[in-house]
Amino acid sequence: METSLASLGPFSVPADNPDILSQLLENQKSPHTWRAYKKDIRDFFRFVADANEPTPLLVEAFLNLEQPQALALVLRYKNHLRDVRCLKEATINRRLAALKALVRLANQLGQCRYTLGGIKGEKVSRYRDTTGISQTVYRQILKIPNQKTIKGKRDYAILRLLWDNALRRNEIVQTNLEDLDLERRSLAILGKGKGRQKQWVTLSAATIAALKAWLAVRPGSKNKIQPLFVALDRAHLGHRLTGTAIYQLVRNTAKAAGVTKLLSPHRIRHSGITAALDATNGDVRKVQKFSRHADLNTLMIYDDNRRDLQGEITDLLANLI
Repeated sequence: METSLASLGPFSVPADNPDILSQLLENQKSPHTWRAYKKDIRDFFRFVADANEPTPLLVEAFLNLEQPQALALVLRYKNHLRDVRCLKEATINRRLAALKALVRLANQLGQCRYTLGGIKGEKVSRYRDTTGISQTVYRQILKIPNQKTIKGKRDYAILRLLWDNALRRNEIVQTNLEDLDLERRSLAILGKGKGRQKQWVTLSAATIAALKAWLAVRPGSKNKIQPLFVALDRAHLGHRLTGTAIYQLVRNTAKAAGVTKLLSPHRIRHSGITAALDATNGDVRKVQKFSRHADLNTLMIYDDNRRDLQGEITDLLANLI
């Protein structure tokens, strides 16, 4: 028999009971993690209770389940994500991680008697495809923004940061005016998995020139805590540029340059890292400083894909017979 919150019947929440979900979200230092947790937990309760929002009562009902009921419910959700919605392994694991964080906090506060430790995530093959585009193609993309316009100056500066420093789009989104030091040719970014600790990256002369051109025409307040890149449309003028906007910028610019391959900010990052490995003859230690990967093994995947070691061995074996 399937378990669902809708079939559990009425329940009550003690007046002094804490709102576990609110506390979970408040404890997240990263705005990106906060948004992801909120979205993922909302998706779970939409599935199990047909609710648009996870109210404190629904969250409490879930946390009051017995271990077998809770595991059955989460497993059914996981199977739905995998078999019905066909989501990627990483997405499924992120949504399970949000639920586990919720239950773990509830355990710490004495508001839950079970754990979700028995729920295993999906096996993920990291960076199966690190291919991107060549520097020749990217050179054509850089020619698309009209640098005589405000939008063209902004877009060109972003495109330079994506390639020259292999920045993630969220790292660009979160930068403020105070994070840019033109004299030192450096930018402070919030790297992935670094909490609130910013790290400085050195910028190329070409990127510095592009940023100076953008800053000269950037609309809105010049207060140092304001975002480095802002929206230019009438409805959102001066507001922080979103990750979605950067994604669309890359996609539309690549299309205008005649690139048939679907391009994203992260694929540009793949392209830049692969080009860096080519330029340094596979010096993974040096490129690790550039890409800011915590795990050197991740860069080895790039290097293996770049050199196609599997194809090399295949050809060797074929020549043996």
